[in-house]
Amino acid sequence: MEEPTEVQERREGRDEGEEEMDVVSMESNFEDEVVLPWKEQLTFRAFVVSFILGTLFSVIVMKLNLTTGIIPSLNVAAGLLGFFFVKTWTKLLEKVGILRQPFTRQENTVIQTCVVACSGIAFSGGFGSYLFAMSKVVASKSSEGNNPTNIKEPGLGWMICFLFIVSFIGLFSVVPLRKIMIIDFNLTYPSGTATAYLINGFHTPTGAKLARKQVGVLGRFFSFSFLWGFIQWFYTAGDDCGFARFPTFGLKAYANRFYFDFSSTYVGTGMLCPYIVNISLLLGSILSWGILWPIIDGKAGDWYSADLPKSSLHSLNGYKIFISIALILGDGLFNFVTVMISTANSFHKQLKNKDPGLVTTASNGGASSSSSNRNMNFEDRRRIEFFMKDGIPLPYAIAGYVAIMAIATPILPRIFPQLKWYYILVMYLIAPALAFCNSYGCGLTDWSLASTYGKLAIFVVGALAGSSHGGVLAGLAGCGVMMSIVSTASDLMQDFKTGYLTLASPRSMFVSQVAGTAMGCVIAPSVFWLFHKAFDVGSPTSEYQAPYATLYRNISILGVEGLQGLPAHCFQLCCVFFVAAVVLDLLKCRLLPKKWAQFVPIPMALAIPFYVGGYFAVDMCIGSLILYAWERVNKAKARALSRAVASGLICGDGLWTLPASVLSLARVDPPMCMKFLSAATNAQVDKFLAG
Repeated sequence: MEEPTEVQERREGRDEGEEEMDVVSMESNFEDEVVLPWKEQLTFRAFVVSFILGTLFSVIVMKLNLTTGIIPSLNVAAGLLGFFFVKTWTKLLEKVGILRQPFTRQENTVIQTCVVACSGIAFSGGFGSYLFAMSKVVASKSSEGNNPTNIKEPGLGWMICFLFIVSFIGLFSVVPLRKIMIIDFNLTYPSGTATAYLINGFHTPTGAKLARKQVGVLGRFFSFSFLWGFIQWFYTAGDDCGFARFPTFGLKAYANRFYFDFSSTYVGTGMLCPYIVNISLLLGSILSWGILWPIIDGKAGDWYSADLPKSSLHSLNGYKIFISIALILGDGLFNFVTVMISTANSFHKQLKNKDPGLVTTASNGGASSSSSNRNMNFEDRRRIEFFMKDGIPLPYAIAGYVAIMAIATPILPRIFPQLKWYYILVMYLIAPALAFCNSYGCGLTDWSLASTYGKLAIFVVGALAGSSHGGVLAGLAGCGVMMSIVSTASDLMQDFKTGYLTLASPRSMFVSQVAGTAMGCVIAPSVFWLFHKAFDVGSPTSEYQAPYATLYRNISILGVEGLQGLPAHCFQLCCVFFVAAVVLDLLKCRLLPKKWAQFVPIPMALAIPFYVGGYFAVDMCIGSLILYAWERVNKAKARALSRAVASGLICGDGLWTLPASVLSLARVDPPMCMKFLSAATNAQVDKFLAG
């Protein structure tokens, strides 16, 4: 088979300058690799392994859902275990001489995508949150909304049907935007990038000198990060221990929110994210937890009742959720509208020029022109070529979205009579914009805020329905629809990034995501049903108390009150921050010259600490600082190895979450507690211990 032209040019015209460029090129190690067609990347063994790992991870996610409610990212573990299982499989077949198809990095990516999609339904399906919040067990904990109209008991049949209806539409909502997100915006998607780097490292040819060095660096930092995760767990017994909470800011009211978390995941993510993203996160942390929240907290008793817990939507938590949503929507909608206008203008110009070739290219995702491709390096050209070759045509994506919407609109009201058909229609019409916002934010910072969009849906749908017409149940069902859409959309885009970096076909990525989602729609409800029947789920005396289900129920009870349920001045502050986000985007994208615009903070990154907290921003800035210092000392080496270091830090910590989850579920407590205390507090402790 004849070599591609760009590979020939690379081999024939290689000089010292190009040898130095090879230092940063991963794809140069795979020049001789034959990338199989997308259908051959979808192997039978890949789906068998995906089903086994998907079931295993669904059990782990379900247990965590019903206990702590905190779910770690399993992308890295899925890629690693997928490699181990299939590599073992192929080695055995190779020994007996019946191996038909070698194990490729594209097949490894398919497995990782399918497993994460499957186990992701165990989270986005709401079994520990909105779905179980509909049950009588959770409703009995509150005197409000505790009537048959606002209660629906879990049932295996209707849960599977509900998930099949709502879990696929998010996939079609962002498919047309894959080129914009991955190539045009060049979003980082740190977890997807780290997973791709790990997979590429597993499959790198043994003769690649630089690759061996990169893999060695990745392995060392992977081991360090995994060991560091164990040390952190070992020294942090109990919720009050603070080994991972070394204070870095002396902000009196919220000092516990500003600390170096010693998290290798966030340090590695900071090394992958652009400097402006990490600076924006830190600014958002200072603005919210250092200034705004202490001020609003001081208004307790004036703006809202001082007797309410801070977790109530009527108190400080209401400001946190809705102000962060305002910032996110301002930035996300600005970019969404900008993209739509640019796309419309592009189609108009193409039709005006009557160039059918350009129109066909744009409808297939908008591949770059050949002239612009020539200005790219070998690695970018190769990745873009394969990423755009098997695109999903725009008409198919639109047809799929419309078909699912047409099925869901009449069927969902039969499952939830309180959820009117026009509520569903409106949600599906605005869902692509919100899916774009979540995918964009996830690409910038690695945070998916699906639950935040779900809370927004609870509030809006519940208020429209009203308490007397089953508004509590309607709000929870609306949360499920919206949360499933935005969650699966960001997951797919994260996997597209992994596929882009491993040369896996977008079609094989999409098909494996659909297959994994279909598996999850059956596996996740079945696993939950076993827990529900075997244990007293939701009971205060049970080990599976589903704490977030009660929280979502309470949010839905408050949501039926509409804007009147918000604390004083919350809506006005939301409007101010929405406008502020749009103004920042205008300055960054339209009004300021490029040399100044690069210093304008990104509103989406500013918004995330408003709700999540500011603890991870310091870690990510530490990552940026390490990379900056490294580049100052040796730029070429930093460019060659920084991604390997960052990926090792993320992957090692990511893999540690698996044994940590097992230890947590087995109720194995860490044996020691280490804290960092101020001198004054330490003196009080010494005095107390001295009697």
